[in-house]
Amino acid sequence: MIKSTVLLAAFVLLDATAAQAQAINQSQMDRLDRDRNGAVDRSEYQTFMTSAFTNLDKSKDGALSRDEAARILNAQQFAATDADGDGRITQEEFLNRVMADFREADRSGDGTLR
Repeated sequence: MIKSTVLLAAFVLLDATAAQAQAINQSQMDRLDRDRNGAVDRSEYQTFMTSAFTNLDKSKDGALSRDEAARILNAQQFAATDADGDGRITQEEFLNRVMADFREADRSGDGTLR
């Protein structure tokens, strides 16, 4: 769930189709690689996901409802991200989850995804 969930979320938020998101390719990674060094580092990813959260939060209340998150998370993923179980995902909960997913996807432990 981890790497594919995070990257799927990223590519859905980049307006990729679900099929494109399933087949992660270099051009998609390039879109996240803001400094064009061939890797997506922690800072680039966090900046992107912070912006993604803002774009998903249509009500601008600082949290994602189930409806707002439905584009990128299924019910199980929503529940896992909603750390306090209140039925809403705050920006902190969202970033905690996606950055934990990033750390797990970073198999080399160098702080980048390639």
